[in-house]
Amino acid sequence: MASSWIAWLRLRLAAGLRRDRSLAPPHRGCPWLLGACLAAVLVALALFLLGGYQVAFLPLNRLAAAAPDWLWEWLTILGDARLAIALALFFSLRHPRLFWALILAALLATILTHGLKPWVAAWRPPAVLPADDFQLIGPALRKSSFPSGHSVTVAVFTGVWLCVVSSRFSRLLLLLLAVAIGMSRVAVGVHWPLDVAAGLAGGWLAAWLGIRLSNRWEGLAGRVAVHLSCVTLAAGAAVLLLVDDGGYGASRPLQWTLGVGALGWGLSQYLIRPWRRVIRKMRSPGQFG
Repeated sequence: MASSWIAWLRLRLAAGLRRDRSLAPPHRGCPWLLGACLAAVLVALALFLLGGYQVAFLPLNRLAAAAPDWLWEWLTILGDARLAIALALFFSLRHPRLFWALILAALLATILTHGLKPWVAAWRPPAVLPADDFQLIGPALRKSSFPSGHSVTVAVFTGVWLCVVSSRFSRLLLLLLAVAIGMSRVAVGVHWPLDVAAGLAGGWLAAWLGIRLSNRWEGLAGRVAVHLSCVTLAAGAAVLLLVDDGGYGASRPLQWTLGVGALGWGLSQYLIRPWRRVIRKMRSPGQFG
């Protein structure tokens, strides 16, 4: 039965790779992705040159205080790396090359983020500003401000899909979502706007590189062992969503819904449906498909 399941998975991965070639031929949508990256770099440079590292934080943070806290908690949790990887379970089997591109981009983004944070060693707002001067939602993080890891994460996820969706409306929606989630880090009081702009730029650059590498190493996306390793990583991220809210208690219902949904979808696609087919094939021998 295990060999039949592996054969079924190989067929599904091959079909998914063919689907991805027609859905997202090489470089499709990349002008949007590179344009977004360049725009974020220019914003970061403008912020720094106009007012320094901490510029625009207080006005934006106070403006955000007009919205309910739960909204910013929900938005900020959407930039959690665990959530982004877990959500990939919804399309990992149908679009294995996109899944592979996301994993590669996430690895590059992780190296970028964790390489820059200790090197820059920037303090976050709670470590610099008096508590009464700004709104703080959730944990009072103090160290490793640059760049915003949540902004990097959401830029990676939206960046991969920017090269897939065909309508301008969908691409604009993805860009606006990335900016909103990035700005939520300013709203909850743990990042400077410059951190967000730099994080978006780095994430979109990592997405572009991930797509390039996935095109070059497409064969790995179709290998069962590689694919299942990535799926296991995504499933582990979904489980982590269920055990830790990251300090944002209001987002727990959203985390649980998406975490359970991703795990349930993954189980149905990789285990329940194929094993039903394997059993049905064993009962009525014929061509397996």
